[in-house]
Amino acid sequence: MRKILMVFGVITLFIGCNAPQKSEKASNEVSKTPETNPENFGIVIHGGAGTILRKNMTPEMEEAYKAKLEEAVRKGYEILAAGGSGLDAVEQSIQVMEESPLFNAGKGAVFTNEGKNELDASIMHGKTLNAGAVAGVTSVKSPIALARKVMENSEHVMFAGEGAETFAKEQGLEIVDPSYFYTENRWKSLERAKEREEVELDHDGQASLYDPFIKDSKFGTVGCVVLDKEGNLVAGTSTGGMTNKRWGRVGDAPIIGAGTYANNASCAVSSTGWGEFFIRGVIAHDIAAMMQYGGISLQEASQKVIQEKLPEMGGDGGIIAIDHNGNIAMEFNTAGMYRAAMNSKGELTLGIYKESE
Repeated sequence: MRKILMVFGVITLFIGCNAPQKSEKASNEVSKTPETNPENFGIVIHGGAGTILRKNMTPEMEEAYKAKLEEAVRKGYEILAAGGSGLDAVEQSIQVMEESPLFNAGKGAVFTNEGKNELDASIMHGKTLNAGAVAGVTSVKSPIALARKVMENSEHVMFAGEGAETFAKEQGLEIVDPSYFYTENRWKSLERAKEREEVELDHDGQASLYDPFIKDSKFGTVGCVVLDKEGNLVAGTSTGGMTNKRWGRVGDAPIIGAGTYANNASCAVSSTGWGEFFIRGVIAHDIAAMMQYGGISLQEASQKVIQEKLPEMGGDGGIIAIDHNGNIAMEFNTAGMYRAAMNSKGELTLGIYKESE
């Protein structure tokens, strides 16, 4: 009996001596979790990347883009500054651009080969990793609003086509006649794309459709990323896709991890560019993963992915991003990207072209 008590005492002493070390380790792990700073918040938006050259832009058009970008970024900033949620800021900033014919999203969406407007969008919350997305909708006025409804009011992540529109009606979202999305300049873009279209033979000698100007027909997506006062990161993206697209083609905008990604442990990202490559490279998630697992900064990760990885794959485009410390990135490898940002001090940044403005 005495031996048993001695053994029990030794075991208890051993456990007691090691308990503080275990607690210390747990404490260190908790300390790595981003701390919330109510005074630190920010917002970044984009209106698409591509062959955007100053020589091709009239002063009036340049002013129109800058004015709309500023309106959109200030809309979200006001929500954040008042302590509003990141979801509200992202949704409402994107809606400003969806309602403008200047951008390839919502009202200004490009046309498919069949002469339709097929809209895609997605949104993601960095705290819960919950997300919602829609693809190929044709009568929902605000695709980003529908993506949020999918995230919050369903157990699913993505709805497409008719099903997405049925869900939109059930959720009480505004439904419009498809003619709402018609703009003359987008229609002319479709006509020009069809005129340029050629027929080439594939490797098996079969005829296939080919557009030699495809690289100039895919840009214009809009997006927004924010850090709110509660320390939450949110990302959202909305697009009309690619001019002259066929067969229900869907790009990266509604694909979580490619066109949109948010994680409080790293950053929030929204992409714009040649969607097929953003999907293959899982570009938005790749940037977040480099930060979370590789320990590198947002700017380093963004540069590596957009300036090295993406071009090596054959793709081009850009991203906007913000991390849990409020650092921002607006990285692109094209001639330009419509972009704007505001930090917690209310300082505004606007840009269009690649060179310094």
